[in-house]
Amino acid sequence: MKAAWSMSRVVLAISLALLALLYLLWHRGDAHFVAALIVFVAPPLLLLAGVLAGLRAAPLLSGIAALFWFSHGVMYAWTYPELGLWPWAGIALSLSVVFSASLPGIRARFAHRRATKQ
Repeated sequence: MKAAWSMSRVVLAISLALLALLYLLWHRGDAHFVAALIVFVAPPLLLLAGVLAGLRAAPLLSGIAALFWFSHGVMYAWTYPELGLWPWAGIALSLSVVFSASLPGIRARFAHRRATKQ
């Protein structure tokens, strides 16, 4: 069980780092680059710091923030198809954040259910 948490934490950290990099590259030529840094790049970096520090709330907060990133990606993929893969990468990374943040809880829940049936 400990290895599963460790692996999901690694995937979560990598996903958050890639999400910050994605938004940094996506908005690099934007007229409101500083605002994009504050709104899109800083949150995944702060959550990454929390995950690496082992804060218990960091995976939960990452999963909640990923709902915003997912919605943002879907909105841009639908509205601006000319953006290409940028929004689709955001969607994929946000799903990776949600899954990796939720995996330890899902495993614990089903392990408990399996143990009570035996």
